[in-house]
Amino acid sequence: MGRVRQVGSSLCLFAGVLSLAACASSVPPNRMADYVGSPPTEAAAPAPLPDASLPAGLVLIQDTTAPGAGPMLPDEALNRLAERLKQEINQAIPVRIEKILTAEGLKPGGDVNQFVELGKMQGLDYIVVAVASTVEQHYPIYVFLGWHSHQQPGFRLDNWSLLEVALVQVKTGRIVIRAEGRGMATLDSPTAPGVNQWYPVIWKRPANPDGRWWFPPTFEGAPNTLRVIAMDDAAQRLFVNLRVEWNAMRQAEYRALRS
Repeated sequence: MGRVRQVGSSLCLFAGVLSLAACASSVPPNRMADYVGSPPTEAAAPAPLPDASLPAGLVLIQDTTAPGAGPMLPDEALNRLAERLKQEINQAIPVRIEKILTAEGLKPGGDVNQFVELGKMQGLDYIVVAVASTVEQHYPIYVFLGWHSHQQPGFRLDNWSLLEVALVQVKTGRIVIRAEGRGMATLDSPTAPGVNQWYPVIWKRPANPDGRWWFPPTFEGAPNTLRVIAMDDAAQRLFVNLRVEWNAMRQAEYRALRS
C-alpha cells in the first residue's frame, strides 16, 4: 500500500511538472511592459530605426516583483551579464552603447518617461532597457548513483529565466525594437552528503535532457551556478531573436520605401 501511495505521489508530481513545462513559454511572465508600457494594440507608424552614430546607454534591471519570482543573480554575475549585453547588442543592431547605467530608482509602473529622463540626464539618444527575471521550482526526487546502479532521496531545483530588451528613443519616448530570450536549467542534488563525485549536477533540460552541463564546485553555491547558466541560455536566445527582429524591421522599411 505504501508503494502504491509513493507511485501515486510520483505520478501527481510528474503531472504537475509536465503542466508547468507545457506553459514554459509564459514562465516567467513578461515584465518589460511593467517598465516601458505595452506595445500599441493598433497598427502605428514604426519608429525610425536607430542611427549607429548616436550614443546609447544600457540599464539592466533585475526584476523580482512578479508573484513567485526567483532570487536575484549575484552582483558579479549581474555585472558580467551587463557587459555581455553591451557587447552583443552593439553587434546585433546598429546602436553604440557607451555607458552601463545604474538601475537604482527605476521601478515598474509602465512609464517609459523614467528612461527618457535618464537618457536626457546622461546626454544619450537611446536607452537600451534590459529586464532579467526568473521563476524557480523546488521539489523532491530520487537521484541515481553509480550510473543508475541505485538511488537515494534528493531534490531538484528548476530555473526558468527570461531576458527582455527594449530600445527607447530618448527624443520621442518611442520603443524602436523589442526582443526576448528564455532559458531553463535544472539542478539535481542528493539529500544526504558524500556523493560529490556525481552531485550536485546541472542539466540543460529540456534542450539537452541526457547531457550533464556543469558540476558546481560546492553544494552551497550550486543554486547560483544554476541561475547563471539558465540566464546565459536566455541571453543566447535573446541575441538570436534580436537579430531576427532587426532584420524583419529593416526589410519592412525597405518595402515601405519602395512602395
